[in-house]
Amino acid sequence: MLNQQTLNRSATFSGIGLHSGNRVNMTILPAPANSGVRFRRVDLDGKPEIEARVENVSETNRSTTLAKGNVKIHTVEHVLAALAGYGIDNAIIELDANEPPIADGSSREFCKIILASGLAPQAEKRESFTPSEPIELKSGETIMTLFPDDGFKITCTSADKNGRFTQFFSTEVTPKTWEKELAHARTFCFFEEIEFLIKNGLIKGGSLENAIVIRDDAVLTTEPLRYPEEFVRHKMLDIIGDLSLAGKPIRGHLIAVRPSHAANCEFAKLIVAQVNKPLRAAQTFAPPPARVAPSVKVAGTGSGAEIVAGEGAMSVEEVMKFIPHRFPFLMVDRILKMEGNKIVGLKNVTMNEHYFQGHFPGHPIMPGVLQLEAMAQVAGVLLLKTINQGNQIAYFMSAEEVKWRKPVVPGDALFIEVELIKIRGKIGKGKGVCKVAGEVVSEAEITFMLRDV
Repeated sequence: MLNQQTLNRSATFSGIGLHSGNRVNMTILPAPANSGVRFRRVDLDGKPEIEARVENVSETNRSTTLAKGNVKIHTVEHVLAALAGYGIDNAIIELDANEPPIADGSSREFCKIILASGLAPQAEKRESFTPSEPIELKSGETIMTLFPDDGFKITCTSADKNGRFTQFFSTEVTPKTWEKELAHARTFCFFEEIEFLIKNGLIKGGSLENAIVIRDDAVLTTEPLRYPEEFVRHKMLDIIGDLSLAGKPIRGHLIAVRPSHAANCEFAKLIVAQVNKPLRAAQTFAPPPARVAPSVKVAGTGSGAEIVAGEGAMSVEEVMKFIPHRFPFLMVDRILKMEGNKIVGLKNVTMNEHYFQGHFPGHPIMPGVLQLEAMAQVAGVLLLKTINQGNQIAYFMSAEEVKWRKPVVPGDALFIEVELIKIRGKIGKGKGVCKVAGEVVSEAEITFMLRDV
């Protein structure tokens, strides 16, 4: 097991986006160990970030798009491939537009700036993924199978739907082979696809300077092909970028026939599912973990677990001075901690909750919308405490990126964590997470407005 890596210093590149046609400046920054790779939109208020994780993939039409709420980053695969190819685990990619520069249609320019910045080893160990059993995906004409292996190897066959320009290539993927065998392979399209792409608002920045066009049996390019099998090698480049969204380096032999961005991302989800499988099994058969750690008893744990109230803690009586909610709609029992733009609240879920009469008889589960309401109430306390204005109430306006991950049942101590990520006038936006025993059970981005009572 090797150590994690990041960049030694920042690396910058400017150009245009392939599909958007927008001018964009990109800076890749070093990042702490265990933080992973994330994109940061410095052109937007609050500089929102999107983690390079497969759960954030929103579109896979001709490229891979990541999204969180209304924030999107298009065509992420080439820069992600460059980072993964060199074994970079942690980095922040800053952009002042919605798409990294396309450069020459390959990862070559990104490799240059990464090598110029240098790599910096980190103290923490890198955890790779070796499949415990083969992973297989069949989708249309695409077939992908991953077998265990000592390193990472890709064997790929590509062709269009008519079987033209069928190509095959196979290589071990190491930093050296990545740079020599794959990084220079350019993106390509068939001439008959161009009209469709233009009508759908794509390839606004496309040209023969950054893409190869295939027309019948002719290859249109401003320079000779860089590899005899440049098309399949670019497909492999895309695979490396897309599969990096699984979050772990792969130790396996991937055999791919006619891959695509959609199939690559679906395959990354299968990898994540196998990564999480042992964890789910351990959680199923292991005894319950201690809910929280040591001072005020948490109701319903039955184990005497305790918690420590930190700075800014508030009793329920104090909470009710800030928000108007009362029985049966007060979804926070106390505030445990409030520091800067972050707050932690607690809701002890008991069988006495009125909603368990109908949700569901014999199988009581706390409704997800009430977890969302708990986030909004805790966020309201934080906002009202932050601006320190009386006679106002926080109105819940909207919720985005809402996810419910695990059921919440009687006896659970629901910890509600909210971070304010934007305040403009009387409108605030926060990121909320509900946890039980340290595990995320729900999350959302919430927007609310202050109004005079």
